[in-house]
Amino acid sequence: MSTSPAESLSTPVDGVNVLGSLSPSRASDFTSCPLLYRFRTIDQLPEPPSEAAARGTVVHKVLEDLFDLPAPERTPRQAKSMVEQAWEDVRSLDPTLATLFTSEAEGAEGAEEGWLESCRQVLRRYFDLEDPRRLEPAEREHYVEALLDSKLLLRGFIDRVDVAADGRIRVVDYKSGRVPSEAYEAKALFQLKFYALVIWRTRGVVPAMLQLIYLGSGDILRYVPDEADLLATERKAEAIWRAIRTAQETGEWQPNPGRLCGWCAHKSLCPAFGGTPPPLPATAGPVAAGDDVDLD
Repeated sequence: MSTSPAESLSTPVDGVNVLGSLSPSRASDFTSCPLLYRFRTIDQLPEPPSEAAARGTVVHKVLEDLFDLPAPERTPRQAKSMVEQAWEDVRSLDPTLATLFTSEAEGAEGAEEGWLESCRQVLRRYFDLEDPRRLEPAEREHYVEALLDSKLLLRGFIDRVDVAADGRIRVVDYKSGRVPSEAYEAKALFQLKFYALVIWRTRGVVPAMLQLIYLGSGDILRYVPDEADLLATERKAEAIWRAIRTAQETGEWQPNPGRLCGWCAHKSLCPAFGGTPPPLPATAGPVAAGDDVDLD
């Protein structure tokens, strides 16, 4: 099995019996559907690539690379010109993406160009929300980890960290989709509160601002956390981990049917839809819930 990006960056924790590790994405999987968590983390079942996920990856790549340029060059025209190279770079790292637009499929070339144009449209919207010529991020695609007193390791990748001259920290996450309804706002913010908790535990500073940039709808969601928020987030992460361990010990990974099931790659294996999950891997040990892959 290949080493994940998080595994390659993770710091060895000497002399500590670490319970396991948890990222926001894997925590979200479990709270959404424990069986989905099992399929992705325990069984590690492959999932077909999707245009929406690939679009998110390309947009994130362009926004990361844009800040490598001198400030005056961070323009909409420049971002537009970077899309095709970003797509090539992303495909080189994930060969499964080559199946999205196969040359044998009728109209594949036109479909790919239309999809690339959708990436450019999403990026154009970014410039209506921020002016990257006025920003100098402290970190981009920044790996973070923190070991809690409970011996649970929290880890993941933050899209962007801004640090003001007075030391105030802003945690920024890009979403290529649309802003969620008010009912789902707390779930969307959990990811950034999770990162804020890690920063607080490692730097001793509560971030001054959490910012979600929704490029699909042109909205920005901002939240000012405090220590009470982050302590609640810590308790929630630990509760999720305990529930994961209980599911692992009992072998009970229950499905949670809902509106997202139509997009699930593993629906045919789900008992809620008449399917049968594969046998659990015989070597399944303590779960290390790995990378935080944010492709919204």
